[in-house]
Amino acid sequence: MSLSYYQKLHQHYDSSYRNRDLRTTMSQYQQEKKSSAIYTHGSAAYSSRSSAAHRQESEAFSQASTASYQQQASRATESTHAFAASRKTASAYDYGYSHGLTDSSLMLEDYSSKLSPQAKRAKKSLVSGEEKENLPSDYVVPIFSGRQVHVSGITDTEEERIKEAAAYIAQRNLLASEEGITASKQSAVSKQSAVSKQSAVSKQSAVSKQSAVSKQSAVSKQSAVSKQSSASKQSTSTLHQEEAFEKKSRKVAIREKAERLSLTKTLEETEAFHRKLNEDHLLHAPEFVIKPRSHTVWEKENVKLHCSVSGWPEPRVTWYKNQVPINIHANPGKYIIESRYGMHTLEINACDFEDTAQYRASAMNVKGELSAYASVVVKRYKGEFDETRFHAGVSTLPLSFAVTPYGYASKFEIHFDDKFDVSFGREGETMSLGCRVVITPEIKHFQPEIQWYRNGAPVSPSKWVQTLWSGDRATLTFSHLNKEDEGLYTIRVRMGEYYEQYSAYVFVRDADAEIEGAPASPLDVVCLDANKDYIIISWKQPAVDGGSPILGYFIDKCEVGTDSWSQCNDTPVKFARFPVTGLIEGRSYIFRVRAVNKNGIGLPSRVSEPVAALDPAEKARLKSRPSPPWTGQIIVTEEEPTEGIVPGPPTDLCVTEATRSYVVLSWKPPGQRGHEGILYFVEKCDAGTENWQRVNTELPVKSPRFALFDLAEGKSYRFRVRCSNSAGVGEPSEATEVTVVGDKLDIPKPPGKIIPSRNTDTSVIVSWEESKDAKELVGYYIEASVVGSGKWEPCNNNPVKGPRFTCHGLVTGQSYIFRVRAVNAAGLSEYSQDSEAIEVKAAIAAPSPPCDITCLESFRDSMVLGWKQPDKTGGAEITGYYVNYREVIDGVPGRWREANIKAVSDEAYKISNLKENMVYQFQVAAMNIAGLGEPSAVSQCFKCEEWTIAVPGPPHNVKYSEVRKTSLVLQWKPPIHSGRTPVTGYFVDLKEAHAKDDQWRGLNKAAIKNTYLRVQGLKEGVSYVLRVRAVNQAGVGKPSDLAGPVVAETRPGTKEVVVNVDDDGVISLNFECDQMAPNSQFNWSKDYVSTEDSPRLEVESKGNKTKMTFKDLGTEDLGIYSCDVTDTDGIGSSYLIDEEELKRLLALSQEHKFPTVPIKSELAVEILEKGQVRFWMQAEKLSGNTKVSYIFNDKEIFEGPKYKMHIDRNTGIIEMFMEKLQDEDEGTYTFQLQDGKATGHSTLVLIGDVYKKLQKEAEFQRQEWIRKQGPHFAEYLSWEVTGECNVLLKCKVANIKKETHIVWYKDEREISVDEKHDFKDGICTLLITEFSKKDAGIYEVILKDDRGKDKSRLKLVDEAFKELMTEVCKRIALSATDLKIQSTAEGIRLYSSVTYYLDDLKVNWSHNGTPVKYTDRVKSGVTGEQIWLQINEPTPNDKGKYVMELFDGKTGHQKTVDLSGQAYDEAFAEFQRLKQAAIAEKNRARVVGGLPDVVTIQEGKALNLTCIVWGDPTPEVSWLKNEKPLVPDDHCSVKFEAGKTAYFTVSGVSTADSGKYGLVVKNKYGSEISDFTISVFIPEEEARKATEQARKGNKKAK
Repeated sequence: MSLSYYQKLHQHYDSSYRNRDLRTTMSQYQQEKKSSAIYTHGSAAYSSRSSAAHRQESEAFSQASTASYQQQASRATESTHAFAASRKTASAYDYGYSHGLTDSSLMLEDYSSKLSPQAKRAKKSLVSGEEKENLPSDYVVPIFSGRQVHVSGITDTEEERIKEAAAYIAQRNLLASEEGITASKQSAVSKQSAVSKQSAVSKQSAVSKQSAVSKQSAVSKQSAVSKQSSASKQSTSTLHQEEAFEKKSRKVAIREKAERLSLTKTLEETEAFHRKLNEDHLLHAPEFVIKPRSHTVWEKENVKLHCSVSGWPEPRVTWYKNQVPINIHANPGKYIIESRYGMHTLEINACDFEDTAQYRASAMNVKGELSAYASVVVKRYKGEFDETRFHAGVSTLPLSFAVTPYGYASKFEIHFDDKFDVSFGREGETMSLGCRVVITPEIKHFQPEIQWYRNGAPVSPSKWVQTLWSGDRATLTFSHLNKEDEGLYTIRVRMGEYYEQYSAYVFVRDADAEIEGAPASPLDVVCLDANKDYIIISWKQPAVDGGSPILGYFIDKCEVGTDSWSQCNDTPVKFARFPVTGLIEGRSYIFRVRAVNKNGIGLPSRVSEPVAALDPAEKARLKSRPSPPWTGQIIVTEEEPTEGIVPGPPTDLCVTEATRSYVVLSWKPPGQRGHEGILYFVEKCDAGTENWQRVNTELPVKSPRFALFDLAEGKSYRFRVRCSNSAGVGEPSEATEVTVVGDKLDIPKPPGKIIPSRNTDTSVIVSWEESKDAKELVGYYIEASVVGSGKWEPCNNNPVKGPRFTCHGLVTGQSYIFRVRAVNAAGLSEYSQDSEAIEVKAAIAAPSPPCDITCLESFRDSMVLGWKQPDKTGGAEITGYYVNYREVIDGVPGRWREANIKAVSDEAYKISNLKENMVYQFQVAAMNIAGLGEPSAVSQCFKCEEWTIAVPGPPHNVKYSEVRKTSLVLQWKPPIHSGRTPVTGYFVDLKEAHAKDDQWRGLNKAAIKNTYLRVQGLKEGVSYVLRVRAVNQAGVGKPSDLAGPVVAETRPGTKEVVVNVDDDGVISLNFECDQMAPNSQFNWSKDYVSTEDSPRLEVESKGNKTKMTFKDLGTEDLGIYSCDVTDTDGIGSSYLIDEEELKRLLALSQEHKFPTVPIKSELAVEILEKGQVRFWMQAEKLSGNTKVSYIFNDKEIFEGPKYKMHIDRNTGIIEMFMEKLQDEDEGTYTFQLQDGKATGHSTLVLIGDVYKKLQKEAEFQRQEWIRKQGPHFAEYLSWEVTGECNVLLKCKVANIKKETHIVWYKDEREISVDEKHDFKDGICTLLITEFSKKDAGIYEVILKDDRGKDKSRLKLVDEAFKELMTEVCKRIALSATDLKIQSTAEGIRLYSSVTYYLDDLKVNWSHNGTPVKYTDRVKSGVTGEQIWLQINEPTPNDKGKYVMELFDGKTGHQKTVDLSGQAYDEAFAEFQRLKQAAIAEKNRARVVGGLPDVVTIQEGKALNLTCIVWGDPTPEVSWLKNEKPLVPDDHCSVKFEAGKTAYFTVSGVSTADSGKYGLVVKNKYGSEISDFTISVFIPEEEARKATEQARKGNKKAK
């Protein structure tokens, strides 16, 4: 039989049933029952029962067992086959063994409890240690409490044993009944009914499960049924026999009970075994243990949806968004889907508004599918939480309830590690506050509730601040710091009913002003009141005014959804409130404020939250709905108005606020106003008059509030309001009382009695008396100044309330004075008086208790104790310790006694006069100048006895220093008790602070002899503890007390020991510490042994600096030099001087003793403009005493006509100038420097070719200077190719005037230039269009006037001409247009146009990557500026990709066209059309020639005309006369011969034949008409007309 996956993993169950005797198996399960807990799992609980309980149950066993079975069957989802079979077998002999038998259903229930699935609250595991080792990691055995088992799985041997046991019991019961078994009739009847019921139930169960029973099971069932019937008969006779017999032997009864128990166990074990073998019962549909939770997040944040699913086989989870499966490949990086250990996660990165959707997790396996839903709402602006976006059915356990494996946790311990400290930031920067949270006990799947507070108010995530919980670390991140973020921040971690919190202050400094002296930005811009017509904005004044008083503030507004800011007020307002008008009703706005003083306008404040211009009183009558969250705009729809009622006067008119800039009125709407909206008109008049003027003449007021501007300060007014609607203007309201325009709110008075007091070494507590009679007080600003500096710095940038504040960030040891001023909306008060000066140092207090008391050595009558010094020294040096002890007899402690009267200075003390073998307890108290501190916790019990152990005792005084992010130094003292032999070395162990004791690891494989060790390889940010063990020849001793925990980190401001060599060559080590306590001291050591008495060293300390000087550094000084700072948490540093460092320091010392002038640049020479020669060098620095000697060929030279010397001591440049280099100046030049005892020199050798080259260059530069005295070329002649592919010769001239001429030549022939050069911008040009080979030659341009001339030549021949032609061809190729397709009558033409074409530009055509072969059908050519490829009579083979490559001589430039698909089809169709048109034009009927336009003929003559006609097919010919068909006759005849010759004949022409004639030729391709005119004249008429014309001419002449 093949085994399922589950059976293969857990074959130890199979082997226990198959390979062991049933009795052993029964015993094993009995032991498991004794050790298991009592469970309730959907049925009656099982518990062990006493023998008395068994005896009570045995009398009514049949009823109880049957009822229990039925109850269990009704609760369970399925009843087991094996259970039914066993019940049938048992019922056959029920009477024989029912007495004393425990309820089998309860027994089975116990097994089902053991094999139930492992729930989230992890019940205590019932799997043995061996079985756990056989299980795969992270695998939960999927065992379920099914009741259905296949009996067919019982082996033959087991079935035979069952049958034999049943037969034996039946036979034994039959014999025992004859000896006398007593029973009442009632019991017998009840048992009989129970037997019948049980039989019926067994039969019914057997029938219902018949399909699942094998053949072997069927046979056993039939046997069981037959035995049951025979047993029924026997029971009838037995009942009668029970009445006759009343006694039974005790021995027989005990044996029967034991056998019945054995048989019951066998049946139950067999059922449990086959329940495990049934693979089908392991399968179950998916079920969500943890459902995904809905989230509301802000844009750009990440969100994770989690769910946990159970099921077998393991369900497959698919995530859907709005019922569409999520594809992580479609949006890479957007979604991350993970499944680990049954926890399924969907992470959505950088959420945007499109991610607002319903998400579904679908779990599916072979047993079914189940879904769970969650919603994600992404918001762009802060708004109210919308619970309707979430499914009501989703529920999770509250965070305050955390379930442990043993139920609800009774108590949680919450600790903070790696805590954030007082923090300082600047506006615009980012900052993170965080700490590590450690919670015990740790509960999986249940996280604590993390809450952040600022000044006691909860901090909500926004675009300015984000919170993060990573599972063990809580972080609060500011993406853009503002002064509003300043305050006391508290993190509160809540777990169940328990919580812990930690607080620290965050200071935010002002950003650097864009304008020097401008004030800082205001803060806390909020909306106080909003309506349709205006919004009142308030803010807090800044603490920094830039050095001059603030003149006022500008308010800016911006409509939400735009980036356009507009200024709301033209003149600055001083009052920190302002009504903004000119708003559009229903629109949302954000605001900001800027402060201004005489130096300029400061930076703007943080923008306010969006606020809508909407009247709150109108909300009841307006139907409004919020627009999408990214705009914040509110769309308003008014109800339909009614007509006909004039509104009454407003009521309760009053002045709510009056300042020198504005007055705010408020009133209530009239009771009589109808159903339509009303408008308000505000009127004012001067006090004492009735001259009322309307204020808002142009724009009526919609809200029952209004702000009036432009009132005269100090003047008195009264106000009233009228209502208006479509029915008219109502009566005015009652006028207000007289109101004087001016600030009603006074600036507060300055605080008094400024008292500073010490707090820590970097902070001072400042207290004061609050301002008297201050109204609407916003808070206080505190400033501090170092005594004598005169410079005041703000201690807070956000006003604080209350008379007390802790000023942080002060320098330890400095003396400060403080002052305070109050602030309200009217402004800032005057400064208070300066406080008394106070030095910043920690307040002195008694030290905290010592800790870790241990016994270092024990003698017969004395003991040596050791302990660790207190964590807090109280701000003063510890002067000593006092030790107390007491006896402990039989666990009862006695009274305390003093061990020492005089304080001991060390952290160890020997207590004498103790009793041998007595047990003692100890406590230690530390003392400083403030007094005696609290005693330590009571130590553990130590027995006073002689130590005879061979191994050494524990090292003591273990401490760490020089803590860095990857290393630290551990030091200790040798143990007091060294054992039988001296200590030979030490082992150092390390583990993480929260790791278990089995996680210790040694840092050194071999014992070290030093009492220190530098620990390397630490992980940054991890907390560690360390210990030390001493070793001698006998072995390793006990470990020392723990050092730590210590976090591996490099603290901000950590400094290292720096080596220095002064000007006298003295070598010293220097160290500086900015975190010293008031009583801290520097302790220098070599190899961590104090150097206090060393004759080779000298130590000097002052303030927070110390220096250790070596008197004569040598090899005996090699080692590690360290400096520790007392009363700090391990602050220190060290410096290693090894052999290499020793050599370097000695060399540096020698250099400082015998210094040289440092040379920055060696001696060099350069040629100046006029051909002058400059020798120069540069030293690092030159003092005023520096002397320079100039040496030439070992002789000193001095300043004179030939040599000019110059020294610039600021730059260190030394120069010497010579007008001209001559032959005798060849040689060696040296500059020698001397500055005090420092010397230096630099040499330059100018000999041979080097000198000749320099001399030639100097002469050239001199000639160039002479040339530039007249007109000259600043840039010589050059060429460039223009965008039109023309060649432009150009040069740049200088020093020209009007008389300067320029002449161009080519090949020594002058070039005539049409335009005269104007020398604009000093550029002269010559343009050569369509440059070609004929333009090759030598070009020259001459520039001349009366001052001289200059010329420039440019050779454009040979290689230069080729280079130019290549560039021209390149420009022509780049000018080529894309290939175009043109259809012709002959075929298809591909062409491209260029600016112009040159033969030097090579053209190559290719078709589908193959060069085109030119034939009569395929031709290439150039026509004008068009480069073409002609394809005559194209075929489908001509389809494809054509490439025209233009090669300019260096590079090929390609143009491509695809002649295929639609492009080819269209071109081919056009070609066919043009071809047919050409054929038609060619064969069209036409008159080729022969007919004149006009024929003049004399009357009576004959006219013969002949013309040639052409056409294919032969055209038809017809004649017209005066546009009418001509009918031939004898007088006028026509003839058409041979299809091409037409004859026209008129015999005897008369005047009637005059007119317009036409020859019409026509065939199927077209027709044509050739017109001619016949003019007939008479000779007599012509002569008469001539005579008449002559006469007329004579008359005119007379």
